[in-house]
Amino acid sequence: MGKNKCAAVVLSAVLLASSFAYSPTFGTSTVQAEATEYKHAFDQKVIKRFKAERSMHHIQFLSEQLGPRVAGTKEEEKAASYIKNLLTSYGFDIEVQEFSIPDRLMGTLEANGNKVRVNIPTGADSTDEAGLSGTLYDANLGYPEDFTSEVEGKIALISRGELTFANKIKNATEAGAAGVIIYNNQEGTAPLNMSLGDYQASVPVAGITKVSGEALLNDVLPSNTEVTLTIERFENSTSKNIIATRTPKHVEDPDILHVTAHYDSVQYAPGANDNASGTSVVLELARILKSYPIDKELRFVFFGAEEIGLVGSDYYVNKLSEEEVKRSIGNFNLDMVGTDWDQATSIYMNTLDGQSNIVSETAVAAAERLDTPSPLTLYQRGASDHVSFYEGGIDSVNFIRREPGTADLEPYYHTPQDVLKYISEERLQEIGELIGASVYQIVGNK
Repeated sequence: MGKNKCAAVVLSAVLLASSFAYSPTFGTSTVQAEATEYKHAFDQKVIKRFKAERSMHHIQFLSEQLGPRVAGTKEEEKAASYIKNLLTSYGFDIEVQEFSIPDRLMGTLEANGNKVRVNIPTGADSTDEAGLSGTLYDANLGYPEDFTSEVEGKIALISRGELTFANKIKNATEAGAAGVIIYNNQEGTAPLNMSLGDYQASVPVAGITKVSGEALLNDVLPSNTEVTLTIERFENSTSKNIIATRTPKHVEDPDILHVTAHYDSVQYAPGANDNASGTSVVLELARILKSYPIDKELRFVFFGAEEIGLVGSDYYVNKLSEEEVKRSIGNFNLDMVGTDWDQATSIYMNTLDGQSNIVSETAVAAAERLDTPSPLTLYQRGASDHVSFYEGGIDSVNFIRREPGTADLEPYYHTPQDVLKYISEERLQEIGELIGASVYQIVGNK
């Protein structure tokens, strides 16, 4: 799940009454009224064939055999090939959309002969092959008064907090720092992932963990030992969307339903839950629905480069013709649906405006029919590929597991601990049945 668009806005009521939470705005919609006409056997055509163990196999390949799948890397490319080959074997017509992505920065930090994990923000300057070597300067929080003339030519070590990252870097640069390292003020195993907005730094910049920052501050800085920060810029990189389409027979200009997930991850994170889980469920649904009669066009779309700003889904939606947008009735987007974190007991249905639509209403109707164990919670939030569909004028919902009330994500989010052992096969089965029944309710030829 990306963090670059639309911060959370909590609804005035998060709607957690009873074991089945949903917004009263669903009311007695047409979708719910029609649901009474469905036989449970109709759902069974899908849910009895959904096999979570197959999804687990996909997650294992993506997260363990490939590992982190950063946009534009060979690992992301291998993931795209894996998805394409599977969908081809299922008999789908496949379209591959290749698109350019912003320059990618990757870096390393060496101190006392040890490598320190870093994240390099977009907007940082790069170094030459030898890197930037220098001693550290303790700049506290990075206020102008935290710098003296002694920072000239040194690498400023700054704590996160109070000021924006861009202001910290600007103050350090104006004081004469040759580079900037910002360490987190919160515990975590992943290096600090910063957003500089539109700010373009004139010096190399890196983010590190709180533990690493304190180690540099207490062990390296007092000895006046040099550290080396190396940042490489990868230019002209590309990523891919993989699109599998089924069109109904004898239906002219059918409605289109988009079922989507992103397959890339962030640096250092194997991405088992974020988002091999969503990818694996959509792959399994594609296998099941490859041959059932449908009366609407069904598109399974796998996005690259979600984690760097929803780039793949933006490209996909912007490439839709005006006529395709008019025929598009909804988007089911799956992101982080498989965590075993015991506090993530609710399936959140995130919409950008916080309002229900055909996708959320259909999911509510399916959950009632199936007696889905986990409550559904309608919530106002962006930060995943459903944003691109909403901005393109298409009803969309992001399905994701969170903790009720707090809406917190699993503690493994964007960390090296996002691995297979923290995936729940039972929850994969639950979401697969729920989304499968919902999708088939809309596209199935009854």
